[in-house]
Amino acid sequence: MKRLCKTFDVHRSTYKYWKKRHKRPNAKRVKELAMVRRIHAESNGSAGARTIAQISQDRQIPITRYRAGKMMKQLQLVSCQLPKHSYKKAQKEHLNIPNDLNRQFSPNKPNEIWVGDVTYGVLGVYFSKNC
Repeated sequence: MKRLCKTFDVHRSTYKYWKKRHKRPNAKRVKELAMVRRIHAESNGSAGARTIAQISQDRQIPITRYRAGKMMKQLQLVSCQLPKHSYKKAQKEHLNIPNDLNRQFSPNKPNEIWVGDVTYGVLGVYFSKNC
């Protein structure tokens, strides 16, 4: 007398054989994973799920953005955008503006020297070095 698994009405021996079976990889899935990895590498790591889905559809391998996101998670790929332009520090002083104070900002009496600082910065925008 064979015993059935109470939950699924499946013989125990059938389940054990099923667990021990040789799993063959799905060729279509392997091809899609390779395409996702290739597109991500071609974009230098900046392509996200939407971009990968669009590029793969252009290459006649239709992948939705949701599947592309799941494949990226499976392949441990992360979209990391390149940082924007950063301003260079000037090495030499500007020719049109003379350096009259020569960085001596210690006046002897009030209202002798007026100094202002003009810098450019955007509040709340930080770039991570992890990308």
